[in-house]
Amino acid sequence: MPVTLERIPGHEERVILSMGPQHPSTHGVLRLVLELEGETVVRALVDIGYLHTGFEKSFESLTYAQGITLTDRMDYLAPLSNNLGFCLAIEKLLGLEIPRRAQWIRVLLTELTRIQSHLVWLGTHALELGAMSVFLYCFREREDILRIFELVSGQRMMTSYFRVGGLALEPPLHWLRRVEKFVGEFPRRLAEYETLLTKNPIWLRRTVGVGQISAPDAIALGLSGPSLRASGVKWDIRKAEPYSSYDQFDFHIPTRPEGDVYARYLVRLDEMRESLKIVRQAMAGLPDGPINADAPHIVLPDRESMKTSIEALIYHFKLVTEGFHPPVGEVYQTIESPRGELGFYIVSDGSPKPWRCHVRAPSFANLQALTKIAEGRLIADVVACIASLDTVLGEIDR
Repeated sequence: MPVTLERIPGHEERVILSMGPQHPSTHGVLRLVLELEGETVVRALVDIGYLHTGFEKSFESLTYAQGITLTDRMDYLAPLSNNLGFCLAIEKLLGLEIPRRAQWIRVLLTELTRIQSHLVWLGTHALELGAMSVFLYCFREREDILRIFELVSGQRMMTSYFRVGGLALEPPLHWLRRVEKFVGEFPRRLAEYETLLTKNPIWLRRTVGVGQISAPDAIALGLSGPSLRASGVKWDIRKAEPYSSYDQFDFHIPTRPEGDVYARYLVRLDEMRESLKIVRQAMAGLPDGPINADAPHIVLPDRESMKTSIEALIYHFKLVTEGFHPPVGEVYQTIESPRGELGFYIVSDGSPKPWRCHVRAPSFANLQALTKIAEGRLIADVVACIASLDTVLGEIDR
């Protein structure tokens, strides 16, 4: 049933405008219903559901290992972050301890994922406000990261590289050289973006004071991630509830007090710098050892052992055809995705498939703030407000 706005008696001169769901600047198949007085937005309603994927229900028909492929596609700009959250939830359910090497590689790759996700956001955000060069530059650096993902996993985007118990396979030799090259070049690239935008008078006019939201309102509306931290709230799951060895890394949580579009821009720039620091630390201290837990009833055996061991061959056959059986119970695991707090709630009935899987998607919670930050703004500012929240409709209509 489409969302509609009822006209308020006495304000018949106001215009009801349907924006989307095919608008090129709504970051997905999103529809807004706007009530305008002249060019000013008086009321705004969000209408979602045009991209219903049914991910949550689909999890119930797949084994736990097969479900990882769905997480890649839910937020297609942060597939490895989604892999991590889903795997951590299942590992918590199983009580599985992950080798340190696997944990550090996970951290390294998810921070590269955070950078490339922010690059897509920055490039498209700048393009929507008229800065075309930044879009081209951001996608240049994102391409370098995607090539690293392809080198490690064989796939640029839908990697499914993190697995329950560890990683799909050992990274190739000299892969860290590619990461080191990117890490060495990226600070200069980041400075280029700032030169083009941070003090650009047109950019400032379009972002400063636009789409403001206070810290109490942001908390009340359930915002998380950069959108929350740009309102002055210093909350990051990596620090508040560390997972996958994040407590062993030194980094800061960037915040801004203004709570506007410009503040959300500055916070994400600073976050890319902090992610770069984490990647450097992960490279410098990467432990040796196995990449998978010692759990043959859960983790697939390596190919070499299958050539000489009948037990390994049998385990492989049973895991691929039947899956593994976690204990009966329920679990909730959160991580800090590029968009905010991503949580997986999984209920197990002891079968190889989850009885229930629910996702606390940051885009879904963050999007409801749009009705507040768009009100009172010009219609030309609505696109800037949408872009500043960095929503992905794939994890909203799930």
